[in-house]
Amino acid sequence: MLNQKRVVIDYVSPSVNCGEFYIKRVVNEIVNVDAHILADGHDVLGASILYKHENDKIWNETRMTLRSNDEWHASFKVEKQGFYTYKVQAWVDYALNWRYGLIRKINDGQHVVSELLEGAEFIEPLIKKANGDEKVYLEHLHHIFKNETHYGEAITEAAKDRLYKIFFDNPAKILANSSNEFQVYVDRKRARFSTWYEFFPRSASEQEGVHGTFNDCARLLPRVKSMGFNVVYLPPIHPIGEVNRKGKNNTTEAKPGDVGSCWGIGSHYGGHKGIHPQLGSLDDFKALIQAAKDNDLEIAMDYALQAAPDHPWVKDHPSWFKWRPDGSVQYAENPPKKYQDILPIYWESEDYEKLWKECLDILIYWIDCGVNIFRVDNPHTKPFYFWSWIISKVKEKHPDVVFLAEAFTAPKVMQQLAKQGFTQSYTYFTWRESKHDLIQYVEELTKSELKEYMQPNFWPNTPDINPYHLQGANESMHMIRYALAATLSSSIGIYGPVFEYMLSDPLLGKEEYLNSEKFQFTHYDWNIKNKLITLIAKINYIRNLNEALQQTNNIKFCHIQNDNLMAFYKWNEDRTNEILVLISLDSHNSQQGTVQVPLHDIGVHHGHNLEMHDLITDSRYNWNSEWCFVELHPTLPFHIFKINK
Repeated sequence: MLNQKRVVIDYVSPSVNCGEFYIKRVVNEIVNVDAHILADGHDVLGASILYKHENDKIWNETRMTLRSNDEWHASFKVEKQGFYTYKVQAWVDYALNWRYGLIRKINDGQHVVSELLEGAEFIEPLIKKANGDEKVYLEHLHHIFKNETHYGEAITEAAKDRLYKIFFDNPAKILANSSNEFQVYVDRKRARFSTWYEFFPRSASEQEGVHGTFNDCARLLPRVKSMGFNVVYLPPIHPIGEVNRKGKNNTTEAKPGDVGSCWGIGSHYGGHKGIHPQLGSLDDFKALIQAAKDNDLEIAMDYALQAAPDHPWVKDHPSWFKWRPDGSVQYAENPPKKYQDILPIYWESEDYEKLWKECLDILIYWIDCGVNIFRVDNPHTKPFYFWSWIISKVKEKHPDVVFLAEAFTAPKVMQQLAKQGFTQSYTYFTWRESKHDLIQYVEELTKSELKEYMQPNFWPNTPDINPYHLQGANESMHMIRYALAATLSSSIGIYGPVFEYMLSDPLLGKEEYLNSEKFQFTHYDWNIKNKLITLIAKINYIRNLNEALQQTNNIKFCHIQNDNLMAFYKWNEDRTNEILVLISLDSHNSQQGTVQVPLHDIGVHHGHNLEMHDLITDSRYNWNSEWCFVELHPTLPFHIFKINK
């Protein structure tokens, strides 16, 4: 059957893969919708965004405005967690089109008696819906439009804004057309703004040579809170395999007393729902979760879908592994790395439905224990559609759960994981050092389609990555890398206390740590205080108070005449909080430059006095020029200015 339409709706954005995947927001964020809307001829058009939460029965409507060149725009706020659906609706607005033509004819001196009669026809259905003064007004218009003796009054009233507003607010929407429907998933704020601190529970003991426990971890929570973090990420807490256990520094033969890699999950003590006996009991872990909540912290667990050779799955579900003709299973590899202590799961198993269900049950088990954040190990080595399924199943009943993808892999693979539902993603920030590379990468994340569905999480280091620029690096370099991560991205993390203690001895020629905690536990003096710790705490405090730093996408890089200096401007949605960050990339020498202040974006003119409040030193400066001189020293290689107009 033919469906008569006149209005074309094209290029609706934001959308991902033409709506195949949902975009992402957090509660109370804005969705800015744009579309190309056009029709044959020169008629006046009307357009709206229609949107509703998944629990709503009625569509909300926000009118769109024409900007230029048939490009229309409007916005709506998402106020609840879960899915929203939105679409664009457009129509020829015959009433406004009549009024527009009438005014042009009147201005041309034409007599418009017949046209006024047409106007009366547009008014008639509105009278039936109107009440009070508006009803009286419309009845009066209807009378004078049909009575030529009131011609002068009629043409005057027809041109007034009051009639325009009534027509605009009550469109007939004849032959309205609608776009496809699109979805936005709305998370809690932690999905967008999170500050992670990672440490190994087995290294938490106060006594040297003693395996740490959950009670030791609880003792460290006030320290983590005092540094301004809000997520405590623990590497796997499960039983560790004893078959093919790794020794210190990834040696293939464990010596007596070697604790192995905690990513080699599973032994006779249990599997992914078990707890390493030296860490404590399930009740101890639940007590740690509660202690974290009491400190305004959240515990993030590692979700690593792999098994040690003595994991219970190997015996109970042999079809979940791919057996070779000689009866063995090929251990995991990521050439040149070898993981002899890990058996990869066979995702093409005919018994995949039970496998998937068990993987879901693992998540639900720990969610029921109070965990709402998971760092997912190597998700790019598991099927994409598995992640789409399992994340959607979890979110159906547990919308607060956040998933961080640990996938240092090809860009399109990382992007696909985000499309399939991962809340956050590790990034290439760790390897971006130069001003050009940093700006180019952040622009890619914040100015392309990626901003709609991929939330980056910037980590200066991880247990797997000891970047060359931190190996033997001084205090200033550590300050620079943390300041960059914390101001460029709203989600960040560090592996500590290695980072804040500046422990960076590498395996020769590799971006790996010597004596890595992945294969041993380490004794630390957790009471050490230094300048870097103080600055990390200060930066995190600033992040917690300034909305401009609690999002990633609102960023503009400023011109500054020195390749060793970076400057960028950040703001919150309504620009009530504006930040200018200046960072030196040189950890050894002072750097000078002249920064171009983005006056137009700030909304002031040259000569207007801006108070620049340095949130690190609490110093205040008055800037009244578009170009301002700055100098940064390695002792404090950055400024974080709050802009007060």
